[in-house]
Amino acid sequence: MRAAVFYEVGKPLAVEDVELAPPRGGEVLVRIAATGVCHSDLHYIKGDLTMPLPVVLGHEAAGVVETVGPGVDSVRPGDHVVLLFAPACGHCRYCDGGRPHLCEMRYRVRGKMPDGTSRLRLGDQELHHFTCVSSWAEQAVVPESGVLPIPKDVPLTIAALLGCAVTTGVGAVVNTARVRPGTSVAVFGLGGVGLNVVQGARIAGAVTIVGIDLLDHRLEAARRFGATHAINARAGDPVQAVLDVTNGGADYAFEVIGRAATVRQAVDSVARGGVAVAVGLPPAREEMVLPGPSFVLNEKTLRACFYGSARLRDDIPRLLSLYGAGRLMLDELVTASYALERVNEAVEALDRGDGLRSILQMSAA
Repeated sequence: MRAAVFYEVGKPLAVEDVELAPPRGGEVLVRIAATGVCHSDLHYIKGDLTMPLPVVLGHEAAGVVETVGPGVDSVRPGDHVVLLFAPACGHCRYCDGGRPHLCEMRYRVRGKMPDGTSRLRLGDQELHHFTCVSSWAEQAVVPESGVLPIPKDVPLTIAALLGCAVTTGVGAVVNTARVRPGTSVAVFGLGGVGLNVVQGARIAGAVTIVGIDLLDHRLEAARRFGATHAINARAGDPVQAVLDVTNGGADYAFEVIGRAATVRQAVDSVARGGVAVAVGLPPAREEMVLPGPSFVLNEKTLRACFYGSARLRDDIPRLLSLYGAGRLMLDELVTASYALERVNEAVEALDRGDGLRSILQMSAA
């Protein structure tokens, strides 16, 4: 198959012919239809985060099951599926405690499949997997727990976004923060995930939703997705702007960029008793600093959110129901589509902040 291989920080990805071994027991071979181009992938390409190289990146995807390994009974060839980049074992303390997105398996599979081996090779060289997905490729072998069947009438280009951006953004609102109706929300960063925080706040019933970004086209998009106010951070202090709009501070603030400085802005922009949520993944070198006595005296809360704190097998069908009812905007998120051979163009566009969400489209979807 063809796959985009990442060899070295700062160097373009190479689209090459890669060998993909067939699925073993408990594994599924999926033909990728569409896969998102996400900032989490960009972090590794730029060296903000590290993992074993060479690797096939990509973690937000949907496709069609081609074959299944022994023991697989939840899907069969021909099924349409969303790929889940946090497969769950089903029996660790986190799975048993209702938090499968924190499953211990995710922390053991760095560059490998759950059994500690790889299905990817290029000649004599073994390639690493990315989050048990590696979807910047024509096909992927993934754990059975890493696929979720979806109705065949859902476009796979849209379904791919449920693998990360939508589930993370909406989940941050409804699962992590549990935003209440009638409250105020500030969202720092209006990319693919941030816009889903905005529409998650709208769906949750927030009455004041303030979007903050540096790019005017994203501020305009935020209004379409449900923001009541849009603030360009280049125009002045965004924290003061949020305090002014919300009469002293938002009830909730979400940082969806992945920078310590903007996490601090989110904390500073909430009212007494307010909740700030760090959604963006920061570079490994960054540490977050809180404002000391005022943080305690004002009884603020800072929470972290991974993957929307989601129970994926419940939350993704619920998101599809909201989409079918016209309450969740998905089609509007995809603003560019690239062939796999143009993956480096897609990465460069992401780094510039072009559009909203770009996808690599591998087949008719």
